[in-house]
Amino acid sequence: MDTKKYVIKQISIFSENRPGRLAAVAQALGEEKINILAFSIAEANGFGVIRALVDHPEKAYKKLSSLGYNVAFTDVIAVQMKDQPGGLYDIAKVLGDSGINIEYSYAYSGKKVAVLILRVDQVEDAIEKIQGAGATLLEHTVFH
Repeated sequence: MDTKKYVIKQISIFSENRPGRLAAVAQALGEEKINILAFSIAEANGFGVIRALVDHPEKAYKKLSSLGYNVAFTDVIAVQMKDQPGGLYDIAKVLGDSGINIEYSYAYSGKKVAVLILRVDQVEDAIEKIQGAGATLLEHTVFH
């Protein structure tokens, strides 16, 4: 099974947690015509981590690094799920029953379906288990 087509390159931007940081990142990406498709922000001890799916991750990495941001790539997967009660449970149960840990996730909804972005500790196993359960994974080309 070719699991590589389901691995999405997420950028993580580490920055001080202070007013204007998200605007500065968004401005830098906008100047490069890089579209942010999904993102989340986490905070810990005065620092923030912006995790984002963008349409040009390599270009985003280069631009933000050149501005002094600490930027890293992380492999994530995107699972299409029912946008109704129990949709998240279906996916979380498959992974939990398989011993695959969800390190973090974020989601967005389009009303017909929702998409769950997952960082897991066993990417290839997660892809196989999710597909085996009949769920739909989105290919990385949807985001890049």
